[in-house]
Amino acid sequence: MRLRALLETDALGLRLLGGEDELDRSVRGVMTTDLRDPSRYLSGGELVLTGLAWRRDATDSEPFVRILAGAGVAGLAAGEAELGEIPGDLIEACERHHLPLFAVHETVAFATITEYVVRQVSGERAGDLAAVVDRHRRLMTSGPAGGGPEVVLDLLGSDLDLHAWVLSPTGRQIAGAGDAPLAGPVGAALAGHHLAATRTGRRAPHRATVGGTTYSLFPIRNAGRGPVPASRDVRESVLSDWLLAVEADASDWPAARLDLLQGVTQLIAVERDRRDAARTVRRRLAQEVLELVQTGAPPAEIAARLRVAAPVLLPGLGSAPHWQVVVARVEWGVAEGSATTGTPAGGSGSAVAGGPVAQALLEEILVDPAVTGPDSADRIAVAHTGDEAVALVPLPAVTAPAPAHDSGPDLAPAEASTDEGSALHADVLLAAVREPLSAGLADDGRLTLGVSAAVHSPEGLRGALEEARHARRVAAARPGRVCAAGHHELASHVLLLPFVPDDVRRAFTARLLDPLRDYDRRHRAELIPTLEAFLDCDGSWTRCASRLHLHVNTLRYRVGRIEQLTGRDLSRLEDKLDFFLALRMS
Repeated sequence: MRLRALLETDALGLRLLGGEDELDRSVRGVMTTDLRDPSRYLSGGELVLTGLAWRRDATDSEPFVRILAGAGVAGLAAGEAELGEIPGDLIEACERHHLPLFAVHETVAFATITEYVVRQVSGERAGDLAAVVDRHRRLMTSGPAGGGPEVVLDLLGSDLDLHAWVLSPTGRQIAGAGDAPLAGPVGAALAGHHLAATRTGRRAPHRATVGGTTYSLFPIRNAGRGPVPASRDVRESVLSDWLLAVEADASDWPAARLDLLQGVTQLIAVERDRRDAARTVRRRLAQEVLELVQTGAPPAEIAARLRVAAPVLLPGLGSAPHWQVVVARVEWGVAEGSATTGTPAGGSGSAVAGGPVAQALLEEILVDPAVTGPDSADRIAVAHTGDEAVALVPLPAVTAPAPAHDSGPDLAPAEASTDEGSALHADVLLAAVREPLSAGLADDGRLTLGVSAAVHSPEGLRGALEEARHARRVAAARPGRVCAAGHHELASHVLLLPFVPDDVRRAFTARLLDPLRDYDRRHRAELIPTLEAFLDCDGSWTRCASRLHLHVNTLRYRVGRIEQLTGRDLSRLEDKLDFFLALRMS
């Protein structure tokens, strides 16, 4: 449809304030936003609706309009309900950037305009299917009472016989129709297919076959019928966008049905915006606490801020929570397998800001993968600074029961301890998301993550932040696209090993292990496996022989051969330690 058609529809009550020469622009979708920078959610051709909540003074209009014009939107419609009339600075900014501007009367709901645009865009050629889109639009724009994405997916099933699910970028189910949830491994596999296809620039919908079933994958944020505009780097959003997985092969669908599904993704994107807006408060609280911690604010000031944050993050909690800190970093341009802590391969860095990407990723990673629904991240507060994202994760405190008998006035009160079952562990955080995220990171991206121990007071937050950052640096020193490390690794030899220079590592392991490898190659003697088992059994001849299913004399012969080839004595602690480290570094 053309912008001109909006003025010709009396029910919309739109008034043109500028851009009359641009009214023949095509409208491909609609987006409602009050973000100061909505560029990551724009793909071009949208009619943008705004209530002007982003405007604080006259200087805010120019950057906002410049962002919209740069994203290639079709036009801007501003509501009069907030300020009574459209500010002159906004009108002037739109004139400078040749962006058509409409005024929306306060009696006209944005939902009415959204319904009209989506019906026109996705229903003009859909025939009888237009009625289905209209039903979906009315339900989605009616607010929370409409039921959210689940209602849309239910109607896709009842009216079009299509089974569909909304998935996060890690494959976690956000919404599904009826009582048929998508299995976790299937969701992760579909997300991986989608991210890999998006990174290679393939046109959506993407076709994927998992477990013998064919699915079509539609991006929620992308228009889906063409490549991403050149002005937008796909890496800025690929790891945070939702997707719609439909159990069908859309490769032979008529254009009308494809248009309908694109309209459905726009409806769900509206719901996503609504839920993202609710996350703003938690992000702001996390940012304030992070700034206080980093600037060395007094613990009493941090404690006061946490008392404000706790009811938001843990509603109904009877006692003050404990906290863990998680730090994440996304870097682009890092060569596969490189053990660096932040320097992209072959250059000084990527133009893609890593902080917002890491923030969105961390908000997803910290959600229990077994939990479905978009509201399961309500207790996660993530801030970002530079290329780093920092999460403040509350843990319920468990109060130990008081003794049955009072032993006198000096008895200490029951103390609160951390619920270990709810504490985060680095080694399991990424288990369910490593495969799809690796596909999204492709061959030029890297995610590293560090987790602190739980702290029980504001005094411990600064140390927890440094601990999490140090753990992340340990993870960054390891090879791989997606790596994590926890606080427990900072008190172990594993803290030191990743930072041993490669040439020292190679020389040390070669001196001790190459003679054994050469001997094994020539004689098939299995000296290396024997050495590993012997050290793992703490030098116990009986236990090691039992594990290897050998006679003790055979084991003694092999150990003797190891000592002869290397000139070491495995009865000495120093030599055992050298062998242990060599095996770990090899």
